[in-house]
Amino acid sequence: MRTQRATNRLAYSITYLAILIAILVFIFYPYAAILTQALTKGGTNYLLFIQHNLTLLWHSLFVAILTTVLSLITTLALTILQLFLKHHWRQVLRLILLVTMVAPPFVTSLAYINLFGRRGLITYGLLHLTFNPYGPQGIILMQTVSFSSLNALLLISIIQKVDPGLINSARSLGATPTRILLDIILPAIKPGIMVVALVSFIRSLADFQTPTIIGGSYQVLSSAGYYAMISLGNLHLAALINITLAIPAVIGFFIYIHYNRSLTMLQHGLADNQMMSILPKSGAFWHCSLSVSILFYLVLILQYGSIFINAITERQLGHYHLSLQPLRQTAFFISPEIIGRTIAYSIVAGFIGSLISFLIVYYHQVRHSHLMKLVEMVGTLPYILPGTFFGLGYLYAFSEKPLVMTGTSAIVIINLIFKQVAFATKAANAVVSQLPTTYFKIIHDLGGATIAEWQDVFFPLTRRGFALTFLNGFISTMTTIGSIIFLVHPGQELLTLVMFDAVQQNEYQVASVIACLIILICLAVAGIVMTMVWFAERKHSHVL
Repeated sequence: MRTQRATNRLAYSITYLAILIAILVFIFYPYAAILTQALTKGGTNYLLFIQHNLTLLWHSLFVAILTTVLSLITTLALTILQLFLKHHWRQVLRLILLVTMVAPPFVTSLAYINLFGRRGLITYGLLHLTFNPYGPQGIILMQTVSFSSLNALLLISIIQKVDPGLINSARSLGATPTRILLDIILPAIKPGIMVVALVSFIRSLADFQTPTIIGGSYQVLSSAGYYAMISLGNLHLAALINITLAIPAVIGFFIYIHYNRSLTMLQHGLADNQMMSILPKSGAFWHCSLSVSILFYLVLILQYGSIFINAITERQLGHYHLSLQPLRQTAFFISPEIIGRTIAYSIVAGFIGSLISFLIVYYHQVRHSHLMKLVEMVGTLPYILPGTFFGLGYLYAFSEKPLVMTGTSAIVIINLIFKQVAFATKAANAVVSQLPTTYFKIIHDLGGATIAEWQDVFFPLTRRGFALTFLNGFISTMTTIGSIIFLVHPGQELLTLVMFDAVQQNEYQVASVIACLIILICLAVAGIVMTMVWFAERKHSHVL
């Protein structure tokens, strides 16, 4: 018994210290390193740098503000439409939004070029126009389309928390759909609206892929930081640019915390209603949300349809014909080794990132460790700051002793693991908060300790949440590019990086094939994981 207690205490302490050291070394230290190096070395005064780049700063803010406004309008339309539809239609539309989440973040830019480029399917193929797609209008439109799916899924989940009794009462008193939306729905989801607006603003500032692909001569800070690193090899300039991007992101994050706290209180205070009330199909909100939603879903169909068509056809004498040429051409860009490496990295990053996140939440919520709460806050840094900032931090931190990892696979995998800790801990918090504390008390009453809690209660009861967190980590790793673009060396390419290079080389058919491959892999893994969870839960229910 004494040996067992010593083993439990040792496991508890070693895991606790390992997580603490890992977060400090692989998240806090890289950010501290890049801040120190950028602000104290390199010979460039930060205020002078700002004065010389006011145009770039204005471009970034202009794009981010317009993107935020347009994506918010689209998101509200997609969300409000759910209130007018029957349950099965709601499920279909949510499934479409979920499928769009497994695509690489710059796939909208690729579709934009395929449809509206100089040789686009619509502008050149149908309308016989020579249209210049490059510039701020393309960036804003594609970021709006790209951000709206995630934003809508978040707001839809919040609307499901609204008590249908309030809506039914208002309808019984003669309230119109417009009054119900203005007086009940919109005030209830106001914190969620602010959250998605701030998230869109931060994501737009940090996005360098879309401006790099379709920005043309119109540069923003994020694309300038990418070119400073790739074209000029100026690590110091890239760091200064990323610090500039980080300032509004941090300000936005503190505002986000305020509204997110209100959102959490709202969700805890209301019942989880999967069946929302159905409003009568009348009023300005119905017509506006229907029109905007139809346009958005049409754009999604055109977007993914154009990518699929571009991957299996070839243009001959102005007409498209089914062809295997795009697949043959893609064989020169990717190999089974690249595909295997991408999947392996994604599995490792998804599993270890989820495990670390759930253990952080275990120590914070179950064991009530105040220090682990601080660790959880540090873990949010990769979420609120630009991905390239995180990657540059790794270059600064791990290119010299005591930890030299640049040029290795380890630095890429570790970066991918800790990049997703922020989102994974939020998901883990939601799952663990639902666990009855009685179970842990029973374990202690029966003489069990840490290992028994993990084996018998914590991980078995969070199985589904862990699986979903793993899937999110897997998909985000399969589709990521920002934090690792400066870390991956030749011979260690991943699918998204090859796809990004293919787009920049105007090999749009190759990029389309790779995009389809990434989507298929993500959907296949999601199906496998959810099937495994279903069988495990079914087996557990039979045992009970």
